[in-house]
Amino acid sequence: MCFGTTGTALALGPADVSPVGAGAIRIVLGGAILGGLLLVRRPSGPPPPPDGDGATRRIPTVALVVIGALAVVAYQPAFFLGTTRIGVAVGTIVALGSAPVFTGIAEWIVSRRFPGLVWTVATIVAVGGVALLASGTEAGVTVDPAGLGGSLLAGASYGVYALVAKVLITRGADPAWTMGALFGLAALASIPLALGTDLRWLTTVDGVAVALWLGVVTTAVAYLLFGRGLAGLSASSASSITLAEPLTAALLGLLLLGERLGLSALAGVVVIALAIVVLVVPWPRIARSGRASAGDGA
Repeated sequence: MCFGTTGTALALGPADVSPVGAGAIRIVLGGAILGGLLLVRRPSGPPPPPDGDGATRRIPTVALVVIGALAVVAYQPAFFLGTTRIGVAVGTIVALGSAPVFTGIAEWIVSRRFPGLVWTVATIVAVGGVALLASGTEAGVTVDPAGLGGSLLAGASYGVYALVAKVLITRGADPAWTMGALFGLAALASIPLALGTDLRWLTTVDGVAVALWLGVVTTAVAYLLFGRGLAGLSASSASSITLAEPLTAALLGLLLLGERLGLSALAGVVVIALAIVVLVVPWPRIARSGRASAGDGA
């Protein structure tokens, strides 16, 4: 839900805020806050990787942190490339809708365990709900290959850093330390990207308020909660549950920005909510094919 406030914050802010600049500032500020946790938090080990660590067993923790941070940095320009070239609604659908799929596949490869029937059904339903939510909002949009590729890269990047964070937490790292390490390093890498954009909007009160909201709420607070969630959920389930982001964005647009939701969009809201309920309900063990982890969906 914190993620879903990003678009509304930008809409209520200064008119000259560029999406790329806002995205970079978001990571710089939020990453600095999360990185500051490294001064007070220490990883608890990490102990030797457990049996479920699979293909990541031989990858050092430092290398995993670098991989995750690069994925965080890559997400921002890839996401905005997609929304710029193929439209906000379509680009968001492709990026957010593909993220749980990429995460589940990557987790399957790494852990050598199928995410489970519940995840499969819920993810398919949720992706369909996202499509319903944005149907008709981008009529006449031409699908640009570069834009489509950017949105898919954003979804894949999200999947990579979600999975890296899960692996680090599984190895024994504290969730807050994990997010601090990933986003602290990403903040350093995002500084050149931020300085390459027009940042005059930061000289206004509204601009500072938007920057603080993006950095504190949609990044620092959101990813601290996300890290806590990863401690008890599989990366694939956590990624699917964050499809509440477009649902939240749509409701805020309706309540705060005066936007209207059509019948199909309202149906999409219901479908996404249903899919999330399916994921968080503790279904009987027999429903979890592929020997999914006990915490998956609990």
